[in-house]
Amino acid sequence: MQPSSKKPRVDVAVFPVAGRGTRFLPATKASPKEMLPIVDKPLIQYAVEEALEAGARRLVFITGSSKRAIEDHFDSDGELEHLLLKQGKSEQLKMLKSVLPSYASCIYIRQPAPLGLGHAVLCARPAVGDAPFFVHLADDLIDAEESCLSQMAKRFDNGSIVAVQTVPHNQTDKYGIVKSGARHGDLLRVDRIVEKPKPDKAPSNLAVVGRYLLTPRVFTHLERIGEGAGGEIQLTDGIARLMNDEAVYAYRFAGKRFDCASKLGYLQANVEYALAHPELASKFRGYLRKLARDI
Repeated sequence: MQPSSKKPRVDVAVFPVAGRGTRFLPATKASPKEMLPIVDKPLIQYAVEEALEAGARRLVFITGSSKRAIEDHFDSDGELEHLLLKQGKSEQLKMLKSVLPSYASCIYIRQPAPLGLGHAVLCARPAVGDAPFFVHLADDLIDAEESCLSQMAKRFDNGSIVAVQTVPHNQTDKYGIVKSGARHGDLLRVDRIVEKPKPDKAPSNLAVVGRYLLTPRVFTHLERIGEGAGGEIQLTDGIARLMNDEAVYAYRFAGKRFDCASKLGYLQANVEYALAHPELASKFRGYLRKLARDI
């Protein structure tokens, strides 16, 4: 990959949050799945913190009809702040004010119908403009010393990047799957990308997980493609067409991924994040040891 004369800055992050989270019903009947907590913070806050660490300053949320709680979470709450101040709860007040730094701005765009991830990303076009942007799926939680998006931003040089990890062959029909080619530093050139192929049809078991760094040219292709797998407009199909215009790269990120779209992955994330929590770790570890003896 030839170095560019000027490394582009990525300051927009798109969060597709319009899904209904049916696997977590009834918990998600009235509350977005992205508001499910991992210990003491909702998934969407972890997502925003990761994007901010990577340099994003404009946060674009593609929402649905039941997602008002996300807007409320990142809005100020003068009444609660006044109450905490009056009660002398300075630490809680500081934590509340740090949910969204003053330098970051939030944009909310309603997805009119559940037409797929590709359509959700296309809805962000007016807010993104003609600039590279992150796409972050909040229910893919990645615990890493350096955030996954930061790792990708450091390696961005005008070619789109998808985060990947190896998955069991019998799970390829749950992911976009890539066939990789030549290596370019830490990146692998993507030769082919397919949405949710059956294991016997999959070109590999290298799966795209919920982190993307895309160039705005992808919007043109998302506008033109029709329905793909599941009757939806698939982001994977748009990226496949983007490969006709530019190189697309796969990046094996450093970190541990938790699939919080599944109940088991969500529970695993809560346990491991609790074991790393400065206030809870010691007592929780003791509880788990006692529980393990009892079972």
